[in-house]
Amino acid sequence: MADYHFVYKDVEGASTQWDDIQRKLGNLPPKPPAFKPDPFEPAPDPDSVPKDKSWIDEKTEEQLEEIEDDLDDDRFLEEYRKKRLAEMREAVKISKYGSVMPISGSDFVREVSQAPQDVWVVVILYKEGFLECGLLLQCLEELAVKYPATKFVKIISTDCIPNYPDRNLPTLLVYNNGAVKANYVGLHSFGHRCTPEGVALVLCQSDPVLNDGQSGSNASVLEGVRKRFIEKVVTEHEDHDDDGSSSD
Repeated sequence: MADYHFVYKDVEGASTQWDDIQRKLGNLPPKPPAFKPDPFEPAPDPDSVPKDKSWIDEKTEEQLEEIEDDLDDDRFLEEYRKKRLAEMREAVKISKYGSVMPISGSDFVREVSQAPQDVWVVVILYKEGFLECGLLLQCLEELAVKYPATKFVKIISTDCIPNYPDRNLPTLLVYNNGAVKANYVGLHSFGHRCTPEGVALVLCQSDPVLNDGQSGSNASVLEGVRKRFIEKVVTEHEDHDDDGSSSD
């Protein structure tokens, strides 16, 4: 007759007294540890993460406007949010310029006379095909890139002033707060050699016309212009000397 053995299965991880005796004698391997599930951890909530300056720096202007209520209880972050908004809006204002924008006679009042009070506007009256107009335009295009908070525009002379004499071309008009602050008739107004640095020096003689959006005063802007002018003169002089020595 066949032998029948009853196999008793205990709770997982538990053992009988007999098994314990056998393990002490070395007849059975050590008892495996009882299974324990990992402790429960809820999924991270982005809204519960502490907010700091880096969290604000990652937001767009629209997002910063929307999170005002979330920061009412934190004065430091609320002040920082306002500061970031101001910086972003100033950067947008500066980025509106940066080139010499063509305008027509019908645009003049809106683009020049009605420009914001804190914006200086440099207007060149010109005509196509005039060499001197082209030279001054090249200088202004370079200055417009260096000083993006200053507005540079160009307009055909007779579109701006009917019957304006060609002998006065190019003419530069400087506006601020809706009024003409300076005017320069002819290329000779900028020295015998028309360079961006020379034009910049003339424009900044008495008013902070050129603005890079970073310098705080006319003195600092003018000092930067003078420094660039001197550096260019020295560089051109050194290049001239090198050309002369190589030709000997």
